[in-house]
Amino acid sequence: MTSPKSPATGLDTPVLLVALPQVQDQFFHKSVVLLIHHSDEGSVGLIVNRPTEIEIGEILADMEMEWGGEGRAFTWFGGPVQPQVGTVLYAPESDGDRAGIQASLAVTSGVSLTQHLGDLGLLADEPPNRFRLLLGYAGWDEGQLMEEILRNDWLTVPVDPELIFAGDPESAWAGALLSVGVNPATLPSWTTGDQGGGAN
Repeated sequence: MTSPKSPATGLDTPVLLVALPQVQDQFFHKSVVLLIHHSDEGSVGLIVNRPTEIEIGEILADMEMEWGGEGRAFTWFGGPVQPQVGTVLYAPESDGDRAGIQASLAVTSGVSLTQHLGDLGLLADEPPNRFRLLLGYAGWDEGQLMEEILRNDWLTVPVDPELIFAGDPESAWAGALLSVGVNPATLPSWTTGDQGGGAN
C-alpha cells in the first residue's frame, strides 16, 4: 500500500515516524506511527505502540463476533481521529491470506491491513500470531506533517514488522531510533510544552 513520492514533499510511504522527545502531545509522546498515506493534500498513519485497556473480546461482542485468541488480548490506540473506526494490522500467513479475506491491503512485506468487518470476523476467529486491532488513526492536514518533520518533531525510519508488532511500547520507540543509529539516551529530555503530533 504505497503512495507515489510527491515532488512537493519528497516522502515515500510506507514509512515509520518516530516522535522525538520534544513532542509532548499526550497522543504522540514517544509514539511510533506507521505512515500509510502521504500527499500534498494530507497524511494518514496509525500509531502502533499505544496499547489500551479495552479488550478485543468486548469490541467484538458488541458486533456479535467471537474472539478466538487469548482471552485478555487488548486493542491498541491507532490515533485520535475517528476512534470508532477499527483497523486490523496483521502478518499474513506464509501461504498468503487465508480464504475469505476480501479487502486486505499489503502495507509492506510481513504487514497487511484491513478495515473490512468480514475480514475482522475471519481473522479474529483464529487470529494469526501477529494481530493488532487499532482504534482510530492519526491525520495531518495539507503541509502539516512536513512542517513537523522540518522542525525535527519526527524522525523517519524504514518499516520493520518487528517494530510494528513489538509488545512493549517503550522498546518499540527505542528500537526504532536504534535502527537508524540514534541512541535514545543521547537525546535531550523535554518535560514541558505541548508540541507536535498532528491530528485533524
